[in-house]
Amino acid sequence: MLDNLFGNAWKFTGRRDEARIEFGATSNDGHRVYFVRDNGAGFDMAFVNKLFGVFQRLHAATEFEGTGVGLATVQRVVSRHGGQVWAQGEINRGATFFFTLYEKDRVA
Repeated sequence: MLDNLFGNAWKFTGRRDEARIEFGATSNDGHRVYFVRDNGAGFDMAFVNKLFGVFQRLHAATEFEGTGVGLATVQRVVSRHGGQVWAQGEINRGATFFFTLYEKDRVA
């Protein structure tokens, strides 16, 4: 799962002179929230609901290689662990993928 998130960050920052990829954690409503953030190609939030669909791509295959299954795999893995995954992005300003896991990660 992290391989897919970091792989996407690596791929979509590949054209940046100064690429930045971050991994971190924060808390929200008592849940630990992990994130992978980059300053790459980003995406249009109007299409955020398509991000995690199988074979869905928000960039042309000629722009960035890929099959369109990586984020669907991420969503499936996170869901199997009782968590949620979501994303925020902006065209040419990067993307952040957030995820939670099961209640064991609940923060006091």
